[in-house]
Amino acid sequence: MIDLTIAPASAEEFSIAIEWAAAEGWNPGLDDLDVFHNADPAGFLIGRRSGEPVSSISVVRYGADYGFLGFYIVRPDARGSGAGIATWNAGMAYLRGRCVGLDGVVDQQDNYLKSGFGLAGRNIRHSGRPDIVSEEAMPGTIRSVTAADLPALLVYDRQFFAAPRDVFASAWALPDHGVRRTALLAVGENEICGYGVIRACQQGYKIGPLFANDETTAIDLFAALCRHREGEISLDTPQDNPAAIALAARYGLEPVFETARMYKGPAPALPVASIYGITTFELG
Repeated sequence: MIDLTIAPASAEEFSIAIEWAAAEGWNPGLDDLDVFHNADPAGFLIGRRSGEPVSSISVVRYGADYGFLGFYIVRPDARGSGAGIATWNAGMAYLRGRCVGLDGVVDQQDNYLKSGFGLAGRNIRHSGRPDIVSEEAMPGTIRSVTAADLPALLVYDRQFFAAPRDVFASAWALPDHGVRRTALLAVGENEICGYGVIRACQQGYKIGPLFANDETTAIDLFAALCRHREGEISLDTPQDNPAAIALAARYGLEPVFETARMYKGPAPALPVASIYGITTFELG
């Protein structure tokens, strides 16, 4: 495709990829785009043919050695034209020299393997309408995140991700006024022992992340995040954490979708037993 141009896009320009993701059934968050884009403004690429957007990819750099790939989409009428591989190559060039992670749909797993990625596990999306009884509503150790919590929260979040992500995590946990996203902390003995975020999506809500030092804390956080929410809740759980699968089942959430977590480079050693919900499929 000789007339394809691939270049970084502004948040407004990348909004077309959000529309494509919605059409693919990925159910984007209503307020995701700005916080995603601000994590690495040069890492959101759009491929254009004759000026028209036909492909997208996000390739967000974290720290000096890590990157995460998402939003790899080709407009249906441009598939098979070469736009996809050209956009993929441009994204991987931006992340050259780094370990790269992605959450890929299962039917693309073989293609990712051919590109040098290795399977590290699977993440399963569970969705449903949880029944939260009143006594589970908001334990006294769970509260909203404040600006004063941020230094300790960033240290806590760092345990669960392959690289520092302070720019993203700060905005994710402390959303601007009007953003439909809520973050809660579980605190025990003056230390953070759990952290979770819920956000409004095109359909219902997603919880992510859901990190907790133990199963009881994870259950309490989940219940508190769901309190007063009407509609479907989705939680993306690592398959290798049985307690996370059990939490989803406890509240009647059912598996609806899964991704292959893959890395090009050494897979990071993460405390999967404390990861009850990953943050996002798009940014890791």
